Amino acid sequence: MLQQLSAPLPVAPELVLVTDLDGTLLGGATAERRRFYRWLAQQRERVLHVFCTGRDLRSIARVLREDEPIGLAAPHLVIGDVGCTVACGASLLPLPLAVDPIEARWRALEGRLLPLLADQPGLVLQGVSSNRRLAYDVDLACFDHGLIPRLQAVGAECVLSDSRYFDVLPAGVNKGATLLGLLEALELDPAAVVTAGDSLNDLAMFETGLKGVMVGNAEPALVAQLPRLPGIYRARGEGCAGIAEGLQHFGFAHLFDPPW
Repeated sequence: MLQQLSAPLPVAPELVLVTDLDGTLLGGATAERRRFYRWLAQQRERVLHVFCTGRDLRSIARVLREDEPIGLAAPHLVIGDVGCTVACGASLLPLPLAVDPIEARWRALEGRLLPLLADQPGLVLQGVSSNRRLAYDVDLACFDHGLIPRLQAVGAECVLSDSRYFDVLPAGVNKGATLLGLLEALELDPAAVVTAGDSLNDLAMFETGLKGVMVGNAEPALVAQLPRLPGIYRARGEGCAGIAEGLQHFGFAHLFDPPW
């Protein structure tokens, strides 16, 4: 996989920081975001940064353009589409060794899903170029929750998040599983990894056993999972401030100079 990267990764990074975007890396006050983005840019050789998001690659590219004025730089690597896409952060080109197995599972599944999802109440297909998944806006007031076990029975994984998004993916594919596969392929030390998120589609990351930061603005449904997630730190700060707070909690305060 290293040969497929268009830009080199840090050698023996002290920290592998894996961040959701909306509500997490893109969350919090503008001043705190600007400060955190500047820190990330300064620590690029010590901190390997991974976006881990529900957004597709086009949407990620748009975020990087829109947030460039306040200092957000491309990460080293991207996990997109709720775990269905892996790409180089600099070029946003997918990495075939990581993506091809997911693509094969999706091709075998998609035809079985479409009849089950046709004309379902409360579901509106999102107008995004979703890859290896189906992404919907959901109205929980009229959504048929009995649909989920029917989809699971044909080999799908279903993710409800933020009480408004519904993603249908190949079984066993999610942010956490894809992240663990990426860490193994790159031979990165799990002890150096900290994840950060705010919504239910981040739960799979928090279930990996890796260190994690649940930012202060996390959705209530995710917060409700905390009692069974002993390795997850619940930050008081929102968005970027919460990520920084969690990093200090996990022993990475030495990377902040001056202190956060």
